[in-house]
Amino acid sequence: MADGGTPVPQGRSRAVLGQLSDMDLRLLRIFKSVVECGGMSAAELELNISASTLSRHMKDLEERLGLVLCRRGRAGFALTPEGAQVYEATLQLLGGVGLFRSRIHAIHDRMGGSLEIAVFDKTVTNPQAHIDRALQAFHQQAPDVEIQLHVTHMHEIERGLMDGRFQVGVIPAHRSSGSLVYRDLFAEHMLLYCGPGHPLYGADHSQLDWPHLQAHAFAGLGYHSPNMELAHRVGLRRRATGFDQEAIATLVQTGCYLGFLPDHYGRLLQTTGRLQAIAPERFHYDCQFVAMWRLSPAPSRAAQVFIDCLVQAHAG
Repeated sequence: MADGGTPVPQGRSRAVLGQLSDMDLRLLRIFKSVVECGGMSAAELELNISASTLSRHMKDLEERLGLVLCRRGRAGFALTPEGAQVYEATLQLLGGVGLFRSRIHAIHDRMGGSLEIAVFDKTVTNPQAHIDRALQAFHQQAPDVEIQLHVTHMHEIERGLMDGRFQVGVIPAHRSSGSLVYRDLFAEHMLLYCGPGHPLYGADHSQLDWPHLQAHAFAGLGYHSPNMELAHRVGLRRRATGFDQEAIATLVQTGCYLGFLPDHYGRLLQTTGRLQAIAPERFHYDCQFVAMWRLSPAPSRAAQVFIDCLVQAHAG
């Protein structure tokens, strides 16, 4: 890539990547930061390097790979299709490097490196969730391990565990894979909500049943989950899709949709009149949150210590 999106010259054959060097890994980490910061300018601050140095590193990586990874200019920063594929491969590679480092630390009977943890959103307000206690206990046992804590949706957590980007995940249980290990942690109670302006907001809910709700548009999660399973089972009409709980709450607050939210999260919005639970004694479901990790290879020593801290924090 060059300023203004100048492509890598096409008159030469593409480079065949040989052995990866430490410099290659450094360039890939820089590329990852540029992508996740959304462009070069923000990455300058994140990486604490000058614009000219950052631009040179990106050009070096593109020449090393023989690919145009991204374009920038007046239209803004954008990955090329090849750049998107390289980014996905970079996540897998760096995840594997981190796992290797953790295993070497384990061989030397010490815990260092980083631990990549991914958690489904809006667990912090759940009084049954004690992930903070687990992190505190882990820090006391492994103060030299750097925690990388991600909050994202269930499909991304499962995929990240499979490809090695994450080492431990926490999600609502909804299906099982033979390549992952699961351990029950805590429960969550889900209620159905509407927002101001919705026909059911402030109305009499005493006669409502599931067939009545089929006449109203529903905002649901856009991937396999307990939310999706229930909506299919009772025939709710999904007319809007969110990919985390905050997205569902935003859609419900429009007054155009019904949607399920954790009661501990919805309660915060209901106290200010932004949401109303609909007949909570009838329209609800419960889900169980689990810790999950790959069956093979076995967890690193640091990951196993954190898993033990999670289980202990939620025991009883």
